[in-house]
Amino acid sequence: MPVGSDCLISIVVPLFNEGDGVETLHESLLRTLKDIKIDSYEIIYCNDGSTDATAAIINSLASSDHHVKVISLSRNFGKEIAITAGIHAARGQAIITLDADGQHPVELIPEFISRWKTGKKVVVGVRASNQGEGFVKRYGSRLFYKLFNRFTGITLLPGATDFRLIDKRVQHDFNRLTERNRISRGLIDWLGYEQDFVYFTANARISGESTYSHKKLFKLAIDSVVSLSISPLYISAYIGAFILPVSGLIGIGMLVNDILSDPLHLNATGSAYVTILILFLIGVLLISQGIIGLYLSHIHAESLNRPLYIIDHDKSKGI
Repeated sequence: MPVGSDCLISIVVPLFNEGDGVETLHESLLRTLKDIKIDSYEIIYCNDGSTDATAAIINSLASSDHHVKVISLSRNFGKEIAITAGIHAARGQAIITLDADGQHPVELIPEFISRWKTGKKVVVGVRASNQGEGFVKRYGSRLFYKLFNRFTGITLLPGATDFRLIDKRVQHDFNRLTERNRISRGLIDWLGYEQDFVYFTANARISGESTYSHKKLFKLAIDSVVSLSISPLYISAYIGAFILPVSGLIGIGMLVNDILSDPLHLNATGSAYVTILILFLIGVLLISQGIIGLYLSHIHAESLNRPLYIIDHDKSKGI
């Protein structure tokens, strides 16, 4: 599908030690863009502190092709920050983000653009399956999405990836978000714009192995929930709200049983009463922590400094 010459498309690719595969990816991107007759485009490579030949390779590509832009971060800040830097720098009417390892099929870019031209502000690539995905990553991902959707109030579609297209209007609002520990896809979903979905089977990596260890994935999951939800602050209150009445009822029951000459034959000793008292006090303490958490949640929300609301101008009338 041809795209007008006045319609700039930006493609953002975060890179960390992808020197062995970035040229192959670049050739695939050029081939795809040529097939759909896009002349007005930019490819933004965000070098996230790579220690291999990545920087030299993308700088060489930029020297020989004016469509290629390079952002080199001073050190490794992490993939989410690299994606954010690329989105901030993009000048296109539509911005497409994808991974550099080749697992996101670039041949689907025409489909993303086609959905965007029908009016969709966000087009999300959803991984239906992944070649060579391990047991821990597969089921850990499923567990993450269940917990994330349960605790944050934001619905992330299982399998949703960073392979996505956002309209320039979405980029403008995304650039207003100031979180440091962030998950870009979650923030884009938080903005609330209408989405469309493109399902795909992930390719095998072009080369090497993923630099995203289980430890990094776990940290990303924790950062995502903390950034987009205040529910963890209330966990202690929920536990306390259970322990307090249960221990209170047990204690009252034991007292009544003793007054009635132990008809239940509990033979409660002094240590049993002490144990129940300790449980009761633990419940009080946990509920007190929950109250503190309530105040912390307000501080947390204020410190994020997110906009109070997002206006979808395409759906607004008379503004």
